[in-house]
Amino acid sequence: MTNASEYAKKVQENIHQGNSHETEFLQAIDEFVPTIIPFLENHPEYQEKNILSLVTEPERVIQFRVPWMDDQGDWQVNRGYRIQFNSALGPYKGGLRFHPSVNLSVLKFLAFEQIFKNALTGLPIGGGKGGSDFDPKGKSDGEVMRFCQSFMTELAKYIGPNTDIPAGDIGVGKREIGYMFGMYKRIKQYDAGVMTGKPLEFWGSQGRKEATGYGAVYFAKHLLADLGETLENKKAIVSGSGNVAIYCIEKLYQLGATPVTCSDSNGFIYDEAGIDLELLKELKEVHRERLTEYIKARPSAQYVEGSVWNLDVEVEVAFPCATQNEIQIDSAKRLVKNGVRIVAEGANMPSSLEAADYFVASGVYYCPGKAANAGGVAVSALEMSQNSQRLQWETEEVDQKLDGIMKHIYETCRDTAIAHDAKDNFMLGANIAGFAKVAQAMAIQGLV
Repeated sequence: MTNASEYAKKVQENIHQGNSHETEFLQAIDEFVPTIIPFLENHPEYQEKNILSLVTEPERVIQFRVPWMDDQGDWQVNRGYRIQFNSALGPYKGGLRFHPSVNLSVLKFLAFEQIFKNALTGLPIGGGKGGSDFDPKGKSDGEVMRFCQSFMTELAKYIGPNTDIPAGDIGVGKREIGYMFGMYKRIKQYDAGVMTGKPLEFWGSQGRKEATGYGAVYFAKHLLADLGETLENKKAIVSGSGNVAIYCIEKLYQLGATPVTCSDSNGFIYDEAGIDLELLKELKEVHRERLTEYIKARPSAQYVEGSVWNLDVEVEVAFPCATQNEIQIDSAKRLVKNGVRIVAEGANMPSSLEAADYFVASGVYYCPGKAANAGGVAVSALEMSQNSQRLQWETEEVDQKLDGIMKHIYETCRDTAIAHDAKDNFMLGANIAGFAKVAQAMAIQGLV
């Protein structure tokens, strides 16, 4: 038997050879594999069973055509996907993303990350992801409805409350979930547990839309508590202006911090006095406006084109909540120079591998997405529990459970890193803790 480092390197090389065109997926693999070598050294039984090769290969990849008609009566077509990556711990669980950037590589990276994120929650869910290259922006409600109905006509063949439970992601909010749920119900039957992130009117969960943003802040809160500190009076940079960013900003305010930025795909707002949360919610949740409208209502703020990570301002905490690879190495260096101490990822893989490594090497408390943004899927799993019981918990109960789950995830990452002589390396701690749980289940279940 080869040593763990040689084994991991060989598996990594094989993945590169077999998926050479899948940039995002390979980035996720390259971030993950080197960090679990210490665990493999201590557990040769997983090397003997070749678990690493098995866990990095999806159980099922589904791709399909999504035909739909626009408002002019013209026929359109998009690609739809569902990656059912790993079911060792439970049914596949992961969101649906509607965005022009969606392709097989993006969804495989998201689904792969989802396996270990879901494992860290301690809840009985496997990992999956799906979506389409359809762009809801600029589409009428009728066009979005027709697309969602067509998408679900095909997806319904592969999902179910005990098989695969999709949720929302970028481009998929309660409107899209509602249309897809309605079509599933028409094709199959009413089953509240087949999707999560549903509107409250048909068995969604209180606190679900807030969960990812709140969870990232809770992760930072528990880290700071270990240091004898709180978020009180700390200045924060937040990227994005969707659900994750909005509710990250809300929880930061609740815990005494001052978030000074938010962003969209064109530029960012810098509001030195603190982002006007109610204005932001009105623009993004009610009117679906661009952030350029923010400064019309609040002229004391600045709107700057480009990446928020180009901003030169002293901050202690950063919450990237937009999309993958938004923080490159130059931005990471700027953040460190400006005094950032904690980077808690609300988005999935928002830091490039080079940026993430730089944070760790610079002594920044780097909290990877698979740990820090697990609040969303955690409350999705709580929604599944509520649906099974035909109950709807109060907001306070859901929020308390979310805080407890994020505390458990933080402590698991912390303690796992310490156990492998890598104190404060939460990337290593998250990867090993998630992998250990999934690998054990896969070994017990046999070669399936």
